[in-house]
Amino acid sequence: MQQLQHAARALGWDGRLVPDVDVLDTRFTAVARIRPDVHEWRLNNGWEPELNPAWFKAWSEPEHHDQLPVAAVDLIGILVPVSKPSRALRACGMLLSLAPCAVVLPGQQRYDALSMLELDYYGAGVVTTGPDDSGELVIPPENRAAEFGSSMFGRWLLEVLYSRLLEHPQLTENA
Repeated sequence: MQQLQHAARALGWDGRLVPDVDVLDTRFTAVARIRPDVHEWRLNNGWEPELNPAWFKAWSEPEHHDQLPVAAVDLIGILVPVSKPSRALRACGMLLSLAPCAVVLPGQQRYDALSMLELDYYGAGVVTTGPDDSGELVIPPENRAAEFGSSMFGRWLLEVLYSRLLEHPQLTENA
């Protein structure tokens, strides 16, 4: 976990690390932050995290819901540890549509320039970690989420992260 803290710090991502999020056949760590004003409003109005994905499908049918809760968290970025660059693009693939995504690579080996160029082209970031777990930003990630627009899946993921942050207030703060 300390490796991921250093990676998030190297990226300048200020939020809580939510480990072991498993979606789209990828396990990653999200860096998220609760929006205090929205969280307070949701608590006062009985809007707990909604974890049922079918409920979000009904959002597209306004006759079922005349009110929808505002997202109570911001997804700052996604960290995916990988052992080598050849696995990096696949690891970030679909996640790039949700938030900036960076792979965390071990820093003690040399990396193929072509692999790094490919990651940069697609907007995936790269952070390496050394033996002392310090993080070094190699390629800054791009936020391509706006290109893909919002989705019910992305909104559901925000609810999952909100739930995890409420269930585990001890999750590591990356400030």
